[in-house]
Amino acid sequence: MNVPTPSVEYWLLSPMLIVLGAAVVGVLVEAFLPRRQRYGAQVALSLAALVAAFVAVVMVSRDLGGGSGFTAMMGSVAVDRPALFLQGTILLVGVLGVLLIGERQIGHTGEHADNTADSRGLDAFTPQASAIAGSVDEKLATRAGITQTEVFPLTLFAVGGMLLFPAANDLLTMFIALEVLSLPLYLLCGLARRRRLLSQESALKYFLLGAFSSAFFLYGAAMLYGYAGTMSLDGIAEAVSSGAGKPSLALVGTGLVLVGVLFKVGAVPFHSWIPDVYQGAPTPITAFMSAATKIAAFGAMLRLFYVALPELHADWRPVLWAIAILTMVVGTITAVTQTDVKRMLGYSAVAHTGFILTGVIAGNEAGLSSTLFYLFAYGFSTVGAFAVVSLVRDTAGEEDATMSRWAGLGKRYPVVGVVFSLFLLAFAGIPLTSGFVSKFAVFKAAGEGGAIPLVVVGVIASAIAAYFYVRVIVLMFFTDRPDDAPVVVMPSALTTAVVTVTAAVTFALGALPQPLLDLANSADRFF
Repeated sequence: MNVPTPSVEYWLLSPMLIVLGAAVVGVLVEAFLPRRQRYGAQVALSLAALVAAFVAVVMVSRDLGGGSGFTAMMGSVAVDRPALFLQGTILLVGVLGVLLIGERQIGHTGEHADNTADSRGLDAFTPQASAIAGSVDEKLATRAGITQTEVFPLTLFAVGGMLLFPAANDLLTMFIALEVLSLPLYLLCGLARRRRLLSQESALKYFLLGAFSSAFFLYGAAMLYGYAGTMSLDGIAEAVSSGAGKPSLALVGTGLVLVGVLFKVGAVPFHSWIPDVYQGAPTPITAFMSAATKIAAFGAMLRLFYVALPELHADWRPVLWAIAILTMVVGTITAVTQTDVKRMLGYSAVAHTGFILTGVIAGNEAGLSSTLFYLFAYGFSTVGAFAVVSLVRDTAGEEDATMSRWAGLGKRYPVVGVVFSLFLLAFAGIPLTSGFVSKFAVFKAAGEGGAIPLVVVGVIASAIAAYFYVRVIVLMFFTDRPDDAPVVVMPSALTTAVVTVTAAVTFALGALPQPLLDLANSADRFF
């Protein structure tokens, strides 16, 4: 038996190799560097790796020239314009995520000296994850000032999987990428310093449901292999177009694979984990995960439907219609009833999944480019929103996301109130924000693709969603403060940079969206 010698195109794979290599180095840093030196080394290593990987993405995209792309690793990885656009977006979000994760400022509010608010810390992670919540070991670790730094290599491993997920050109590689991005996130969600039991519960729920969704994906991949005789997306497309095999295998396999991907994007009815995990996870992890995971998963979904299964659009499109409508309706209506800001943003993320699905359903080049633009814009806005949430603390120093207690917050802290309002208005799709351009682009593409009823539902859902976003703005600026109102802790330069950049991008993409629209339009075709 002649086993072919694998060829590794290191240059084409360099963004992923840089990030995964840095993650391995980060593990070695944890093993060999003294504890006091780990934090600085991990932050510098993580940021350097993500920036270097982004530069590599730009250089590889320049090498494409007028071509549509290349394949690497014996055809298992596609390096084309949509994959590079998504990888660049994930890396930029990853940089913002690492900055939030690296926040260790001992916060102050400018209050008088006897206010307990002056000693709040912004470290979101438990000092000893292996200790039982509330145990003596955990209290001793907290008093010793131990800083959790394992989160940095875990984050890099997750980013590495996210880079591979939308670029995978066969189902086995896609499954491996799914697991590489998921397993670190399961751990990271259980590392919150405060409300430890809630954090551990959210991590366990995410792990169990994620394991089920991965099993569905793998079973669906097996069915598609049984149908086409290959795991390659191009091979599956050829088998479908030629009419070979049993169509029932292809349809069942497509449905099962779709379950795995829809779980990751948080579409109804596979969304139940989102509000619980978003609330229980450390807020920097929530910010990173809510943006980057959605970008990677939608990238994989686009590749599945636009590369492997375009000939089956008459079968999968009605299913996605129903899922998109359910997702928009359930996400918006449920968000109205929420009393916790993080849970409200979680259900908002569910609604946005429905909006993005309208671009996927369009099934044309405009649908692909508008979805890419939406993912970029939404990623920055959601990271910024959760970054602001992480700064609001009660008198005991714990994050206070209870919506009623945010009354008057904007009047007392106008800059924070205005910035958070900008993100909320972007989520609502108000003009001069990135959200308006994003929704207009995907709805226009869906209309061109013949999905006018879906656009009507999307517009109605957006109108309903505007209510609960504006409600928070009214609460912050036009409602009296309670006596024990939370305060905003002043962050270090890390979180300040995240909030500033995300707010600037959110406004800039609303006022001058054309450069990014042109970039997304140039990436509207898979290899």
